[in-house]
Amino acid sequence: MATKAVAIVPLADLENGQEADFFAMLTLKEELKTRDGKPYYRVGFRDAGREAIFPIWNDAVWADECRRLWSVGAFYKLRAVYRETSYGPQLEIKKIRETVDADEADGFDPLGFLPRSRFDSATMFEELCELARTKIENEPLRELTLHLYETNRERLLTLPAATKNHHSFVGGYLEHVLSATRTASYFAEKYAEYYPDISPPLDVGLVVAGTMLHDIGKLRELELLPEGPAYTVEGSLIGHILQGRDMVREAAAELARRDPPLIVDAETLLRLEHIIVAHQRLPEWGAPKPPMTPEALLVHYADDLDAKFNMLVNILRDDTTPGPMTSKKNVLVQQFYKGKPT
Repeated sequence: MATKAVAIVPLADLENGQEADFFAMLTLKEELKTRDGKPYYRVGFRDAGREAIFPIWNDAVWADECRRLWSVGAFYKLRAVYRETSYGPQLEIKKIRETVDADEADGFDPLGFLPRSRFDSATMFEELCELARTKIENEPLRELTLHLYETNRERLLTLPAATKNHHSFVGGYLEHVLSATRTASYFAEKYAEYYPDISPPLDVGLVVAGTMLHDIGKLRELELLPEGPAYTVEGSLIGHILQGRDMVREAAAELARRDPPLIVDAETLLRLEHIIVAHQRLPEWGAPKPPMTPEALLVHYADDLDAKFNMLVNILRDDTTPGPMTSKKNVLVQQFYKGKPT
């Protein structure tokens, strides 16, 4: 008897209880033990829109194959039933094998498995550069900002903003920084007009440059692996804040060696470096110093608001708790109102 064909449906599109064939990447394979000492594996399969993490018990039909053959970062074709549980999305696997070249005819594309920004990266990159050109009046500061962007363009087009929690997807850096820069620019112009006598004057261009560069060290802190964003060794040992300051200093020194030289004055460079080292505000968040200038304060809150709002959106999207309130078990460690049922 011929095997009944099963439709190929993206994992992200599966509904609770639906069985289908789909392609997924193995993102997680941890060997753990239950409380009574029995071994099992915790595995995760993902496409660009959804990840399912669940146990493979030691007496399960797939336990031996999981132990010997399944590899993190490898792609698989699965036939499985998708389940939504109180522990999150899970899969009841019926069949599984590694992908082969012939699967491309059924839509398999290894480049399409990492979540991506909803927005076009090249367009976001150009908008940020245009903000620099139009909002930063200080020519050396403007050229420093554009230099760091243009020399790192290809990496910035794909760079995530984080490994988890917010904007942790391809193009996430540009999405986050563009949004934060729009916000910071708006408030800088508002408060520069609202407090015209502040001394020293609020520098709108410095706010724009500082927001565009506050996370520039993530070019050295993060990398994209098949299973997603990860920390580099430099990222783990040093982090993006100090590396961002280093990159700004290196770029300023490079511009100063040009013929003719382009010099960012010492005061402006100091205030820009302060924005970078202070943008996370608290020592427990990794900040060596709190914001101590108006520009640094604006950049911090624009950055923090954009990150936290993205976290909120993700919590509301992903929470499966019954009722109108989310669980407290989320990155912001609080409940949110999901609205009345429709």
